[in-house]
Amino acid sequence: MNVIGKLIKKLDVESGISKAGKEWRKQSILVKQSLPTGFENKENVVIEFFGDKMQSIRDIEEGSDVNVAVNLSSREYNGKYFHNIDGWSIARLGQETVGEIDDPLNQRDLGDEDSPF
Repeated sequence: MNVIGKLIKKLDVESGISKAGKEWRKQSILVKQSLPTGFENKENVVIEFFGDKMQSIRDIEEGSDVNVAVNLSSREYNGKYFHNIDGWSIARLGQETVGEIDDPLNQRDLGDEDSPF
């Protein structure tokens, strides 16, 4: 899934130690969503980049129009559900992508010409 909008803010880097004793680092960004028609959604989205994926946001300036590839997940804790929006690549709109935003699974559309049938 992709989130398209304006990069409003890069939040501070956070780090810690997991219950398993592993060190972790993350940086979140705030994106004001917009629809492909240019209509701006009223909602902002916080997207988290963990570990090595934090490098992909380093060179993108606040105020840039971006396309962010995300994974959505939910987990239950004490009868309540909590949601995560994890970013794994980001690109400035209209420029070369950073990461593999266009084809996250390294798949290609076979189309009719390459179809085995």
